[in-house]
Amino acid sequence: MSAEDNSQANGEQIVLSTSAFDCGGRCPLRVHVKDGVITRIEGDDYADEDKQLRACWRGRAYRHWIYHPDRLLYPMKRIGERGTGQFERVTWNEAMDTIVSELNRIKETYGNGAIYYGGGGHMGALHTAGALAKALAMFGGYTAGYGNISSEGAVWAVQTSYGDVMVGHSREDLLNSKLIIMWGWDPVRMVSGTDAINNLIKAKDAGIPIISIGPRYEDSAATLAAEWIPIIPGTDAAMMAAVAYVIVRENLHDQAFLDKYTVGFDKFKEYVIGIEDGVEKTPAWAEAICGVPAQRIADLARRYATTKPACLMDCQGPARAAFGEQYNRCAIALTAMTGNIGKPGGSACGGLMGIPYGHMFRAMGIPGMRNPTEAGGPSIRGTLDLNLRLVRRFHVNRIWDGFLKGTAGGYPADIKMAWFAGGNALNQRGNTNKGVQALKSLEFIVNQDLFLTPTGRYADIVLPVKSFAEKNELTRPWPSGPYLCYSNQAIEPLGECKTDWEIGCLLAEKLGFKDFNDKTEDEWLRTFVAENPEYQRYIEDYDEFKSESTHRLQLDEPYIAFKAQIEDPENNPFNTPSGKIEIFSQRLADLNNPLTPPVPKYIIAEREDRNHPLAKRYPLQLLSPHPRVRVHSTLQNVDWLVEVDPHVMWINPADAEPRGIRDGDEVYVFNDRGKLAIKAWVTRRIIPGVVSIYEGSWYNPDEEGIDRGGCVNVLTDDTYSPGGAAALKTVLVETTKA
Repeated sequence: MSAEDNSQANGEQIVLSTSAFDCGGRCPLRVHVKDGVITRIEGDDYADEDKQLRACWRGRAYRHWIYHPDRLLYPMKRIGERGTGQFERVTWNEAMDTIVSELNRIKETYGNGAIYYGGGGHMGALHTAGALAKALAMFGGYTAGYGNISSEGAVWAVQTSYGDVMVGHSREDLLNSKLIIMWGWDPVRMVSGTDAINNLIKAKDAGIPIISIGPRYEDSAATLAAEWIPIIPGTDAAMMAAVAYVIVRENLHDQAFLDKYTVGFDKFKEYVIGIEDGVEKTPAWAEAICGVPAQRIADLARRYATTKPACLMDCQGPARAAFGEQYNRCAIALTAMTGNIGKPGGSACGGLMGIPYGHMFRAMGIPGMRNPTEAGGPSIRGTLDLNLRLVRRFHVNRIWDGFLKGTAGGYPADIKMAWFAGGNALNQRGNTNKGVQALKSLEFIVNQDLFLTPTGRYADIVLPVKSFAEKNELTRPWPSGPYLCYSNQAIEPLGECKTDWEIGCLLAEKLGFKDFNDKTEDEWLRTFVAENPEYQRYIEDYDEFKSESTHRLQLDEPYIAFKAQIEDPENNPFNTPSGKIEIFSQRLADLNNPLTPPVPKYIIAEREDRNHPLAKRYPLQLLSPHPRVRVHSTLQNVDWLVEVDPHVMWINPADAEPRGIRDGDEVYVFNDRGKLAIKAWVTRRIIPGVVSIYEGSWYNPDEEGIDRGGCVNVLTDDTYSPGGAAALKTVLVETTKA
């Protein structure tokens, strides 16, 4: 008897679905439902076990998240001081009438620019906050943020070098490589494609050498790598420059590839060998900066340059730093020097951005309209702009500073009201304590989410949102694919929850906008599939697609980024001014800014690291990686996940012993921005001088202002790099036993 037959015999139904979190995977799920209640959730059972898309701990624990006793089920309004979490239940009519009244008041008193709108966390096609953004645009506009907390440095780098963010390969292409270098990439923890780990395991089993480079002996290094190279945080570009130096000096670079497909290598070479600034970027020079022995750097350079093909996998984590975009640009330069771009088994680098199959609905969503408050605004990036980043926006990691200082501080607007559609901004942006001040300064706040998050505790109106199991949706794999996802609704909505799309439509109705939405959920999803060229290519029958939920694309060969540009450059130029890979960028040269040089560099400038004068007070560098058991701050309150991987601070014995800290001790971690309490994990899996606290744990301050929730962003800075990267990993702290 099949699982389906057995389930039906027990009165149980299996609903094929998937989540749409901003997560490294997009995992097929088998949701068991009996009498309208989810009884358990299983992962993929695809007949070919070798091609199963296996869910991690997070996907298997969703039931405890959906039915968590703290789920928001009804609209609420604040009745106590902001931040105290005192709310009472109201009707949807009362909540929306209050919101509309405040929108009108703010608009009439201050203008539309005083309304801030932002959100995130849901990676679907329909049930996003796009309808809400459209309604607010029709209302006269709003102020928004620009940039991406996760990947802005990487986006800037690939736009500079390639003019395209689709720089990834299918994960099965890892098996075509002869050497894999995971530089700042920990896929076992952050997943980075549901099919990534399985293909890396197969690569290891096939004898393909894997090298891991990073400050921590991460899970991926422990399970996959034959070699771990520890490095001081924020110094990756220096080591990469030294790798390039060895390759150049020993004439190991692929000059024919460079001549045909790139521009500006000669300028990068001048920097590397010291003609430009008189400093040769030798391995010895890099060792003094990054802590990696010179001989080890030289050996890596020779091995990478002489092994064909070789796959250098950089990531977005090290790019979330003071000059993070230079890390990705240097990685791109190395892949070009070794001729690995557009080749099976190679890589294009650039922070592991997606492939087209993983972004098929990127042009979908409710047809919107231009935000009137931004109309005519000049691009903040000039020719490097993505037509999204306008001067009349706040950088996403500077919204708190912008709220507090407004136009007097050089920001585009004086914000009086904020509407957060998910995202838990207070918890997930830098400098959380400044965020508290900023939220308390506003006149009105709306927050919509599944839980009363730290952000929601400061809102005036809180709106309850459906989980993935309570709606139908199209989702996409992240970032590698190649497969398409339809997430089927498994249960009826809990309480009075609505989707972000439904809330946007309700706002439009309350504002009096006629004919705002002319389709049902199913009609929109059918329209998306019917009108998107990539879906047209692969989906012949919508109903069959919905039934199968996960449609695997049968490709003749793995997808290779820029394969067409390399095989036929005349007819497939790169989307850059030169039509080639730009190691030297004239667009950057025209900016005449030494902090955004035209060739990739290790920037020697003041930053909050171990060489900063502040290190005398706060001698430890702080890392804030993504956790295994949360999707940023989502799922942090699921009991199973808390039990399996407790929230702790990693610290090396060399740093713990002088401070009297033992494994399991509660410690304080602090700097001028804040202070948190957390348990210590004393381990040699992190280098001396560095501590690590996973991001996403919920902010929970006590009466003294000490965060008892272990939210790492009470310590991080609300600043960004010259390329727009949120500098959340350029941070100094001290720790003491509590």
